[in-house]
Amino acid sequence: MPPKVRITKQMVADASFEVIRRSGLENLNARTISEYLGCSTQPVLYSFRTVDEIREAAYEIADEYHTAFIMPKETDEDPMLALGLNYVRFGHEEKNLFRFLFQTDKFGGKDIGALMSDPDLSGILDVMAAGLNTDKEQAKKMFLTFFCVAHGMASLLANNSMEYDEEQCREMLSNVFFGMAAARKEGKNA
Repeated sequence: MPPKVRITKQMVADASFEVIRRSGLENLNARTISEYLGCSTQPVLYSFRTVDEIREAAYEIADEYHTAFIMPKETDEDPMLALGLNYVRFGHEEKNLFRFLFQTDKFGGKDIGALMSDPDLSGILDVMAAGLNTDKEQAKKMFLTFFCVAHGMASLLANNSMEYDEEQCREMLSNVFFGMAAARKEGKNA
């Protein structure tokens, strides 16, 4: 009878996510994962062929975590503003994960064009279009501008180049979002 597997592939992936979350991608290796799991490096390396495969598994977990973190709640008065604020807050509270997801070419791999054509964005664009009484194409243009501002703020926070002030972030995002909406109403490009 073969020995019972104590350390599973999922456990290694979850531990990798936690190592990155706590210490950053630069500290992810078989040794730090095994220390987190309280085992030798053998089970870690048995589950995955390479550390790159481990990083890919951790990226999937981080991506799901990020999506859950930023999604607005049903009780949010303005879902688009809530989405932007949650995104910025993620950059502040989860600096290591933000850098892992969005500032490493190897694992992110999505450019802005891919983001804008992502099917998961469709629901957000529908809500935005309805809330602003516009078509989906105009909503897409407005979302791109809003996203670039929110991403810039989150990047500054994730890299300790800006102090987090929720009210200031809310004001800046509101100015961008509602300014675009007002410009659209006046027939200006927004």
